[in-house]
Amino acid sequence: MTAPPLPLVIDSLLLTATRIATFDGQRALTSASGFFFERDKRLYLVTSRHVVFDEPSGHYPNRIEIEVHAQEGDLGKSVNMSLLLYGDGRSLWRQGSDTGGEIDVAVVELDRSAMPASAVLQAFTPAHLQPSHSAVEVGSSILVVGFPLGFHDTLHHLPVVRQSVVASAFGMRFQGQGYFLTDARTHRGTSGAPVVLRDPSSKSALPWKLLGVHSARLDMSGRDLAQDESLGLNCAWYADMVMTLTEDQPAQKAKE
Repeated sequence: MTAPPLPLVIDSLLLTATRIATFDGQRALTSASGFFFERDKRLYLVTSRHVVFDEPSGHYPNRIEIEVHAQEGDLGKSVNMSLLLYGDGRSLWRQGSDTGGEIDVAVVELDRSAMPASAVLQAFTPAHLQPSHSAVEVGSSILVVGFPLGFHDTLHHLPVVRQSVVASAFGMRFQGQGYFLTDARTHRGTSGAPVVLRDPSSKSALPWKLLGVHSARLDMSGRDLAQDESLGLNCAWYADMVMTLTEDQPAQKAKE
């Protein structure tokens, strides 16, 4: 007798992230990463601000698409959700700033009613945030969960993870900015990915601490491209900014 197939077991961390595609109308622009965050029964998509608006590069999408698993037990079934970035002359996404200037994190609230009733995802919550004053040793092993160059498991619609380490003093603002450094091999398309630390004491279905939001690679402007390798360092904005951006407040005015 043939044994029945074992139930499909997926690490809950892989269900927190979603691939983002940006568009100007029907014209495809870029791909990036994002993740789900839930607060007070409201669901949000978190990503890098430059994914939805980036003046230096002239990147001005007016909508994005994300991929959501549509059926438990069959990860091959997914739907694309289209999200407008502007409405009534206002941005439908939120960004933040502090004493160091603008912060490269943005959130968009998701309409649960527009999702399949059987949607399968995992969302970080305020309980998953790692307080910036809590000890995370430099050199600690962490993960970056995303879609580098758009690469992912196209059959099951799942992201990949990159091994990383904390490369600067956690809790301190590197060079006065609201981020810390990670040492990892990253690529375009990883922007907006969650940076997480395993929480061995957690008994929850999602036993990870959310440390930050991956933003971009950090390089030296004076580096000799022929002789010097890239530093391999990245900026990760502290995740506590997500709490500020998900407060119950009116959407900010659209960028001109």
